[in-house]
Amino acid sequence: MKIPATPELDDLRVFCTVARKSSFSAAAEALSVSAAYVSKRVGVLEASLGTRLLHRSTRRVAVTEAGERVYAWAEKILDDVDHLVEDVSTTRRIPRGTLRVSSSFGFGRNFVAPALAGFSERYAQLNVRLELFDRLVDVAGEGFDLDVRIGDEIAGHLIAKRLASNHRVLCAAPAYLERHGAPRQIADLASHACLAIKERDHPFGVWRLDFKGETVSAKVTGPLSTNHGEVAVQWALAGRGIVLRSVWDVQPLLDSGRLVRVLPGVTQPANVWAVYPARLAQSAKVRVCVDFLAQAFAGLGPGNDAGEAGRG
Repeated sequence: MKIPATPELDDLRVFCTVARKSSFSAAAEALSVSAAYVSKRVGVLEASLGTRLLHRSTRRVAVTEAGERVYAWAEKILDDVDHLVEDVSTTRRIPRGTLRVSSSFGFGRNFVAPALAGFSERYAQLNVRLELFDRLVDVAGEGFDLDVRIGDEIAGHLIAKRLASNHRVLCAAPAYLERHGAPRQIADLASHACLAIKERDHPFGVWRLDFKGETVSAKVTGPLSTNHGEVAVQWALAGRGIVLRSVWDVQPLLDSGRLVRVLPGVTQPANVWAVYPARLAQSAKVRVCVDFLAQAFAGLGPGNDAGEAGRG
């Protein structure tokens, strides 16, 4: 019986990327290579293992039963190899390889992306890949090393380091308040046009608000809703309703008077966190990136005494 050839690590990486993305073209884009190269390497891996790993169609790629087993083993093998290199490297203080970072649309575009540009310049031997989403990312399951997220509800099996203090505030344009008046208590929001945002893991149509040390849930409705925070702010500026947004996003508009705080004593905690799997707790590339981002975001809000917690 012919003994299967030992698969190449690079081929395992390519296959895992295809499996996560369910697409050759998406995997090629993530790896900065051609789709033809991705297809070739997967074919080589299938030949070396003597089994089909993927069902291919014109629309999508699905992992076979054997592919699922190979994927599980490959993820563990690649993870162990990365840890091995970091553990024995005499240059472990100089991070190398690829750092995969995810974040949300608004904060990712306006803050994470510029910070990572500076980070990449300082650590030239690292390749940094940033992807932005309007949903909560499964950091480990989707192959990311680090997720920069806003909000304090973080799964217990992840490690989180606070990068900046932040909270959300209610605000509206002066034109809206002139027409409809300002709410005097949280319950009044039910009778106002509220600009609901479906963003990442935030509950849609429910605002959990802090007032005098207590948390109050308010169901909100309105004629306009979106999955993009910047769109909601534009609607608020146009006088179409009340918006709940982070201070980093709306503070300049409040300072200029284009927006006005509504229910000034009401806030929603929304600190900025670096979140990563426990298996990467000793990763040099993750460590230096988290430290860099903490410095970059130090001026975002008051009291940025970044803390770290291992949950789980």
